[in-house]
Amino acid sequence: MASTVAASVLKSMKRPAPFRELHGVVVSSGLQPKTIKVRVGGTEWNNFLKKSFNKPKTYLVHDPADSVRTGDVVAITPGERTSKMKRHVVKSIIAPAGVPAEERPAVPTEDQRWADRVARKIAKEERKVLRDVVERAERSTVYADQMLRRAQRETALRQRLMVTGGGGRPAAAGAETEAKV
Repeated sequence: MASTVAASVLKSMKRPAPFRELHGVVVSSGLQPKTIKVRVGGTEWNNFLKKSFNKPKTYLVHDPADSVRTGDVVAITPGERTSKMKRHVVKSIIAPAGVPAEERPAVPTEDQRWADRVARKIAKEERKVLRDVVERAERSTVYADQMLRRAQRETALRQRLMVTGGGGRPAAAGAETEAKV
């Protein structure tokens, strides 16, 4: 069962194409688990002044290993949507601030993240299949209980009809003798 689930999951999942890489500075980390805020530089053209102005953009970024600290320069890439607001993932630490990158947990590679995602998806599908099997078994036991109660009611009704003689009222002991005479 597990191998068929794994095969169907692998067949349905497509590996994303490589995306562009953005570089930015971590402005907030440690406030939410596995989430950092990265400011990426950008410019905006003002058509009236005919001049470009700095307009940085901030992204909420997924940090799977909680290895990035505030002040680090990181490379991020669009990846799996982790939550409503997080659409990017840390690719690497370019310039660590404070503690050296070697003393921190390693940032998972794209292959490791993909393998982890596939493993989570397979586990989820296996739980779903198991839940469906349990629900079917519960439905069949409920149906069997209903059929058993119905059969018990029918046998009780038949026994009552046999005792009463089919008229609905119990037959009197003297009534049988008068009818025969």
